[in-house]
Amino acid sequence: MSSIKPVILSGGSGTRLWPLSRKMYPKQFLPLVNDKSMLQETVERLQGLSQLSESITVVCNEEHRFLVAEQIREINVDIDHLILEPEGRNTAPALTLAALSNHLDGKDDYLLVLPADHSIRQINAFQDAISEAVKLAEKNYLVTFGIVPTRAETGYGYIQLGDTVDDKSNKINQFVEKPDHITAQQYLDSGDYLWNSGMFMMKTSVWLESIRQFQPEILRCCEAAMADRSIDQDFLRPGRESFKGCPSDSIDYAVMEKVVETSDMHAAVIPLDAGWSDVGAWTELWNLGEKDEHGNVTKGDVVSIDTKDSMVFGRDRLIATIGVENAVIVETVDAVLVANKDNAQDIKKIVELINEQERGEHLHHRCVYRPWGNYDSIDNGHRFQEKRITVKPGAALSLQMHQHRAEHWIVVTGTAKVTRGEEVFLVGENESTYIPIGMKHRLENPGTIPLEIIEVQPGSYLGEDDITRFDDVYG
Repeated sequence: MSSIKPVILSGGSGTRLWPLSRKMYPKQFLPLVNDKSMLQETVERLQGLSQLSESITVVCNEEHRFLVAEQIREINVDIDHLILEPEGRNTAPALTLAALSNHLDGKDDYLLVLPADHSIRQINAFQDAISEAVKLAEKNYLVTFGIVPTRAETGYGYIQLGDTVDDKSNKINQFVEKPDHITAQQYLDSGDYLWNSGMFMMKTSVWLESIRQFQPEILRCCEAAMADRSIDQDFLRPGRESFKGCPSDSIDYAVMEKVVETSDMHAAVIPLDAGWSDVGAWTELWNLGEKDEHGNVTKGDVVSIDTKDSMVFGRDRLIATIGVENAVIVETVDAVLVANKDNAQDIKKIVELINEQERGEHLHHRCVYRPWGNYDSIDNGHRFQEKRITVKPGAALSLQMHQHRAEHWIVVTGTAKVTRGEEVFLVGENESTYIPIGMKHRLENPGTIPLEIIEVQPGSYLGEDDITRFDDVYG
């Protein structure tokens, strides 16, 4: 009997939620709606579903691999394949890689395709829709989930309903692009249109046959990449050179729209009214949030006077507002955003401008996450830099050397195992050690609690590229 195999697509960058969302730590890894990250919520809302596979497949960018692995480990869910895209090629190639991995395992599961960054409040309604989708997938339908619209939204694509398939689903007349406001209002008034959610279900074999028929070049490149795959710890790495030539296309464009136009294949949409949001902009978080008597949604240390209908999000400092209306204010340790809510969709233009200026605030937070832990650049000046470094229990940094800087390490919490040249020794709390320029060294945490150190770097050049690695367990 086939199982429901969740395929979580975690390749987004979430630029419209800057400065909280960054390229190297995008929105799917952030706890935006609840205490769990968006990725963790996506996985956990499947628990209790009948026919659910014992493991999931996640497709993500290579640079996010340790974030995905760690967040899935935290919620005690098994990953059978964590597929690392060598380069982003949109959702159709990502799904094809996942389908091929399922096929190589000798299975023909129902692939439940879910973006990693959606919010759904009514879990029972969502799971009921999945159960209905299985019935259609059994009959070789390609199924999508259309969101019952609540407003004339111009930021989503739409699906026009066709004839009924059964009392819970319809055929699809057409997919339509993001409309202007007048057209969106017409769609809403007609009752014949749903928002395009980007969630799908189909048999593995049906997807592979569909992509073979409509986009054979995508299939050819993905098959070649999987034939050249390698396994690295828990990660499945498709062949880079084979995948680089793969066309970039979405599931909608590559297959679904073409299936709708044919008579020998079947596509259906299941209307879904479950409190869905793609959390694509700060206005969406404002819509989802609990508002005070003035229509404000606040998080963090916020004091407001005469402030209305605004989103105020603080991380590290007190935010005080006076006489502000319809605003988005977001504070992080290295950036502050102030915008009119009506311009929230344009925040990605700020990210593009920061990128053009070759600044780093679109890539990383000041606190940078690594597979062994994280470091926070807490101070810097002429010829010096200071970091707070946290190393997970049992984790180790690479054996490395710097050509232009020395390092002083002061242990705040835990015990450090230090390799310095030919020496290996322990450094306890309130103790320190010194790494001269040009000395091979490694920092490890042999203990059971996080290791926290303060690192002071003096030198003529302090860039992160001044690292020569000799051994690295994380590749």
